[in-house]
Amino acid sequence: MAVKRYWAQSDNTITNAFEENLTTRATGSNMGASDILEVFSIYAQASSTSAEKSRALLKFDVTASTNSIQSDRTAGTIPASGSVSFYLRLFNAPHSQTLPKNFTMDVAAVSGSWEEGNGLDMDAYRDKDSSNWVNASDTSAAATATVTVVDYNEAGASNSIVVLTTDGTTVTATGHGSTTTTDGSDSGTFAIATSNNATATTIKNFFDAHAKLSATVTDAVVTITQATAGRAGNTTITNTDPGGTGITVTNFKAGAGKWANEGGDYYTDTSSSFSASFDTGTEDIEVDISSLVEQWLSSSANSEDDFDMGSKNDDGVGVYNSSTYESAARSYYTKKFFGRGTEFFFKRPCIEARWDSATKDDRGTFFYSSSLATADENLNTIYFYNYFRGQLRNIPDIPTDNKIHVSIFSGSSDDSAPAGSALILVGDNTHVRVAANTVITGGLVSTGIYSASFAATAAATPLNTIYDVWFSGSDTVTDSTGASVRYHTSSIKPETLYGSSIAPASEYVSSITNFKSVYRDNETARFRIYTRQKDWSPTIYTKATAQAEVNIVESGSYEIYRVVDDLKIVSYGTGSDLHTQMSIDTSGSYFDLDMQMLEPGYMYGIKFAYYNNSVGSWVEQPETFKFRVESRQSE
Repeated sequence: MAVKRYWAQSDNTITNAFEENLTTRATGSNMGASDILEVFSIYAQASSTSAEKSRALLKFDVTASTNSIQSDRTAGTIPASGSVSFYLRLFNAPHSQTLPKNFTMDVAAVSGSWEEGNGLDMDAYRDKDSSNWVNASDTSAAATATVTVVDYNEAGASNSIVVLTTDGTTVTATGHGSTTTTDGSDSGTFAIATSNNATATTIKNFFDAHAKLSATVTDAVVTITQATAGRAGNTTITNTDPGGTGITVTNFKAGAGKWANEGGDYYTDTSSSFSASFDTGTEDIEVDISSLVEQWLSSSANSEDDFDMGSKNDDGVGVYNSSTYESAARSYYTKKFFGRGTEFFFKRPCIEARWDSATKDDRGTFFYSSSLATADENLNTIYFYNYFRGQLRNIPDIPTDNKIHVSIFSGSSDDSAPAGSALILVGDNTHVRVAANTVITGGLVSTGIYSASFAATAAATPLNTIYDVWFSGSDTVTDSTGASVRYHTSSIKPETLYGSSIAPASEYVSSITNFKSVYRDNETARFRIYTRQKDWSPTIYTKATAQAEVNIVESGSYEIYRVVDDLKIVSYGTGSDLHTQMSIDTSGSYFDLDMQMLEPGYMYGIKFAYYNNSVGSWVEQPETFKFRVESRQSE
């Protein structure tokens, strides 16, 4: 499975548009229960210079539940950072009103928590509730930060603790060796006392005496609270400690109530703000927000203590017209998207995770090294799958670096098992050490799956069968019994690469060998694809004694569509993500599909495309395989 969707958990439209009287602004209106999200800017409706704006807010299940992105990463369902891309997807909602063209929207991380609300009215703006243009929530709370004295011996006059208050005032406390604390002003000192706890008390005394702050202390931890409640208090606190790590701080957070800035508070750094372009105005939004999602995940992993460019609370995103268009002397009215409450299953806002999950096991297409190919092309990659009671599991004895060793052997006299000395392989000091060229160093691909890559030179009389032995212990083993612990032994039938005087133009016949007509929406199905040459022409003997040879297609992709309206559910991933690229093993190609992505009660189709090296492009295959998804609740 290389595509997984995480649907929006909350959404809302907020606006400062005029109500019907063109006098009162609807800044308190809430539209959290609407099935539509609306973004617009209106110029000169109430006066020659009046400006009205509407923005959308969305929040996703990143870290909160057992079905979140965080839990799926922990479980190994989605890969680690750098190996997966996350896309924000919003779908155009057609309407009969004016539609803007040739503009851009910003997608930016919201910098604090907000509530969805129960409002519905998107015309007269009569519903007032929770989050709106002015307020993020009904709850009012003051932001807090912490200062921890880790080692008072490391603290000194070089330590300066700088707090930014709700109204933007800077309050600085500098460490001092005396026993006196200068408190109550925007700049002063705190005493470095004789213990961590005592030093923390002097820091508390300084900030507690300031009119715009209050402070408490527990042991060596000082909690500083903004005197004024609201999101404007979610500010910074910094510590200058050039001499060591005597004092640490965490930024202010948990301030709730009014937005610090009407219309919402957003991050503007390049790692958490993005843009989407619209030419005709009917386009969907599909924006790569991987850097932001990784910051949300980092915040969860660090218990939200590291509130910096590498870690942000998962408070969702805002979607609004870019500043150039929000402030333009013309209107961009109106762009609508389907909200999370829409009746259309596939039009709900989501974050879509995409990654290349394909494993390309060359065991079934293993070639001896040839001068017809480059060094990289001569590499073959083989896999070992460690299943325990039907589940993939990491091998407990493998070192923390996840390295595993493999040696290659010829066969016994009856060619049924490895025997003799380990074969000498092509050393490249990446996969095979030149100094120990009988051992391959492999590694962990994903949970329970290990791989090893190497090149092998054929003997004068090429071996028909070679054996791969996976083991731990010494990386200089020379015979089939020299490994301290053997994990797995298998066989490979190598082929010799030959050139051709004509360009191949292969056509294939494909079938799904384990295909079912009906699947349940709570299962993940594995589809196995059998492929043979279209022009296979067996003799009478061949037809009577053997099946058609499996022709392994090294690059294949799949597409899923809904039959009733040809709606593309999962499009061919033949670009940079390769998220629909199929895995290969000795039996052919295969892929996994999470049926939870599909709406029950409909028929879906699978199509395949294979990459044709001779023409340098993907070729869609003629076969279509149709199946129905039923709800597990109907059982």
